[in-house]
Amino acid sequence: MNEERRGPGLDFIRAIVEEDIRTNKWDGRVVTRFPPEPNGYLHIGHAKAISVDFGIAQEYGGVCHLRMDDTNPSTEEEEYVESITEDVRWLGYDWGEHLYYASDYFEQMYAWAVQLIKAEKAYVCDLSADEFRDYRGTVTQPGKESPYRNRSVEENLELFERMRAGEFDDGARTLRAKIDMASPNMLLRDPVMYRILKASHHRSGDKWCIYPTYDWAHGLEDSIEKVTHSLCSLEFEVHRPLYDWFLDQLGVYHPQQIEFARLNLTYTVLSKRKLIALVEEGHVHGWDDPRMPTISGLRRRGFTPESIRDFCRRIGLAKADGVNEVGQLEHCLREDLNKRAPRVMAVLRPLRVVIENYPEDLVEEMDAVNNPEDPGAGTRKVPFSRVLYIEQEDFMEDPPKKFYRLAPGREVRLRYGYFITCKDVVKDDDGNVVELRCTYDPETRGGDNPPDGRKVKATLHWVSAAHALEAEVRLYDHLFTKENPMVLEEGDDWRNYLNPNSLEVLGSCWVEPSLAGAVPGTQYQFERLGYFCVDPVSTPDRLVFNRTVTLRDTWARIQKQHRSK
Repeated sequence: MNEERRGPGLDFIRAIVEEDIRTNKWDGRVVTRFPPEPNGYLHIGHAKAISVDFGIAQEYGGVCHLRMDDTNPSTEEEEYVESITEDVRWLGYDWGEHLYYASDYFEQMYAWAVQLIKAEKAYVCDLSADEFRDYRGTVTQPGKESPYRNRSVEENLELFERMRAGEFDDGARTLRAKIDMASPNMLLRDPVMYRILKASHHRSGDKWCIYPTYDWAHGLEDSIEKVTHSLCSLEFEVHRPLYDWFLDQLGVYHPQQIEFARLNLTYTVLSKRKLIALVEEGHVHGWDDPRMPTISGLRRRGFTPESIRDFCRRIGLAKADGVNEVGQLEHCLREDLNKRAPRVMAVLRPLRVVIENYPEDLVEEMDAVNNPEDPGAGTRKVPFSRVLYIEQEDFMEDPPKKFYRLAPGREVRLRYGYFITCKDVVKDDDGNVVELRCTYDPETRGGDNPPDGRKVKATLHWVSAAHALEAEVRLYDHLFTKENPMVLEEGDDWRNYLNPNSLEVLGSCWVEPSLAGAVPGTQYQFERLGYFCVDPVSTPDRLVFNRTVTLRDTWARIQKQHRSK
């Protein structure tokens, strides 16, 4: 057994798949599907579903279909179709020739609806939307039968054909399944199969003016494609009896629907309705805003597909919903980037340093390690000169007891450079420190300890002022201040918990010259600062970086403490 796949043990879905293979239930086949509705961009929750659907198919030598569940033309666009295919590919999965659309099956679905009408299992209903809700009943009270429930087969066939022909207004009539208005499962109380919707479809144009509902279409799509294991998130468990009822009444190929817990993440909303509101109300700058939990947003921020797949693997498959820590996702990202991201030096809030005893016309090339985790990554040259920039926070004029960085009279190490000692402080008219006057020890080139063996307690990063490249850096934080913005008191609004400090833009940062021509999408570790990614808007003349994640790994510390107990 593949240990990476199993983790600590075989999850319940893989146990079902393996038992089906052992018993030859599906003739040894494993066919799954990922069926997004193209009415928005995919998010991290979809990434879990993708990793399950495609991952299980891959592991057992099967195939996974990518199917656009395009049954509601009023909300669907080709833009979303394109973003979905791009996201699935970026995550590392391929559907090969198995790209399908629900709209490809509209004619067959219509024929099956006619079959149910002839079997007196479906009827045309004239109830309005408000009347439908009233007749449906409640969780504690059974529903009432529609006065149109016992129409003759001939009348239902005629009306359904006229619905298709466009003779009736939107919402005037529906086609409903005839099941049980007293069922404790409200979804079985004569659910709607078709509604009238005179909207142009992004693929079929104006050919149809009646469209199937999800519950009617989903099982039929699975059946047509000969899916074996229809893997769904837990909210569809209550839909399974209806999924089974339709397929059983039609007597067609019947896949098995299996539900698992969806992914929920702290400090995040994954409701598509709320994500649309974030975009349309201007709280973020589009679907790919790096603060968004969309796959395109995560990609732009600098997340890697490997880290997302690893996160999905680690959280595993459960039968009950829970909330996953966003820190665990960030931990997976740090582990991945630590191995692959080149190290570079950048200064985000610069403080000028002049080394007074360093020759004015001298420029030295210091050897810097590209990635200590990857011996094959090699080294690079970093220019060192008389005038440097360091971080403002690396100097304090009157430091507290445990501040070991630069201060008047104190010596520190410059990474790959020299030991320097602060001799004087230059301030502006407002009393702000704008420049440090320092000296260096020529015996410490490369940051090595001097011959006399003295030690320093701090190593600072820096860039040469004459050689550094100016850049814009965008610092991102959680979009919400509330750990679970989906859980609210009555009358509260999730918008109240939007983080006003989720984005800070720094316009005058400096990065080492090796970043000239940095390619958008490339990740780097800015030493001591975090992991950063080149934004797509970046150009050679205007470098723009997004902070992907900080270096501090709270989740790793929590896990270490947990293991020590």
